[in-house]
Amino acid sequence: MAEPRHVAVIDIGKTNAKVVVVDLDAMAEIDVRKMPNRVSNDGLYPHHDTERLWDFIIASLSELARRHAIDAISVTTHGATAALLDERGELALPILDYEHDGPDDLADDYAAVRPPFAESGTPRLPGGLNLGAQIFWQSKTFPKQFSAVRAILPYPQYWAFRLTGVLATEVTSLGCHTDLWNPARRDFSTMVDRLGWRDLMPPLRSASDRLGSILPEIAARTGLSPRTSVHCGIHDSNASLLPHVLHRKPPFAVVSTGTWVVAMAVGGAVRDLDPARDTLVNVNALGDPVPSARFMGGREYELLIGNDVAPVSDEDIARVLAEKLMLLPSVQQGSGPFPQRAAEWIVPSDLKAGERSAIVSFYLALMTATCLDLIGALGETIVEGGFADNRLFLDMLGAATGRPVFVSATNATGTSLGAAELAFSGRACSNIAQRRPSNGDLLASYAEAWRSRIA
Repeated sequence: MAEPRHVAVIDIGKTNAKVVVVDLDAMAEIDVRKMPNRVSNDGLYPHHDTERLWDFIIASLSELARRHAIDAISVTTHGATAALLDERGELALPILDYEHDGPDDLADDYAAVRPPFAESGTPRLPGGLNLGAQIFWQSKTFPKQFSAVRAILPYPQYWAFRLTGVLATEVTSLGCHTDLWNPARRDFSTMVDRLGWRDLMPPLRSASDRLGSILPEIAARTGLSPRTSVHCGIHDSNASLLPHVLHRKPPFAVVSTGTWVVAMAVGGAVRDLDPARDTLVNVNALGDPVPSARFMGGREYELLIGNDVAPVSDEDIARVLAEKLMLLPSVQQGSGPFPQRAAEWIVPSDLKAGERSAIVSFYLALMTATCLDLIGALGETIVEGGFADNRLFLDMLGAATGRPVFVSATNATGTSLGAAELAFSGRACSNIAQRRPSNGDLLASYAEAWRSRIA
């Protein structure tokens, strides 16, 4: 079979859904379709509108197939999400939105069955952020519907199943703060056996495995070749990490920025992770444990700035740095390195819009630097995703860590490239350039002042 060149990546993020065509020769996104990913609040509980997403995926593949010779399809999605399928391959229950607080109703019961942090590398998180807590709540709250469940699929593999009819599970989603996986043993956690869920888990496959070709009806609806291969798929933060794991020598860290900012340290200093500060063990596509930390940085940016991005002048930056105008954590409470701390603005009454934008960028960078410190990150830091275009974020991150910061030198996001590389891992899709900040001493002084205020 010829090596694929054009890979269609289905990328379901928490905020937006995309279908992207990646040219592996150019290491670039050459076409994209995008829509907001809205949660439906009807029915049993808030859930993902899978049929709306499916219609979008099919329509996007149809349009893109008319413009490009698509050789393969790969899938990447946000974590903390699973599909519960019945014997017909249909949803036995809607796919729960992990921000729903329903699972908290059974928090004490769940605490009695979940594995310890030392086994799973999973901190206890609110709502449905622990996938195991979601499934536990669904099983106890809707026992009749849950009795019909015959397969539990991580979210990337749900979409791969709809394309191919092949059931699979995969470690990057299973090892993403779920309580379902034991990273050290590379096997399901003791809780999975205790609750009788192991038999509901489809065969474990590598993220890069070719599950099969698209179903005939998909080929007919989209105009894609019936021989178009579909690969197993990957959790989005691990998609950003994958090209660097395959082609870069440790130690280094990757910061994946979207709704969540996820910091992952490869080959860093050994640290005792603190589950109370949202540190955890992720599992990369090779099955290896990766110390990680995260906070809801993209959501915080959306709450603080939204679409009203004010231009930032040199004068704005100078005043913020000179007067140490700042935002202290946390805007989004319940997760992150300061989950119980309430946000505090240290600003004058005459704050300008550009100054506010600068303060928010610095805040997000300093939260990221805190995450990197908590997981013992060493070496260069590679920033992927939305914040890779934010020069103030990048400059402050470099000053606060004292280590080089790199960003992608292509127009493709880390998730898109990483997911595309699943179709052919021989190409080095990691193409990065170093960010060289100005105002280094002033930025470092600001970072030290920020840290002293939260000590």
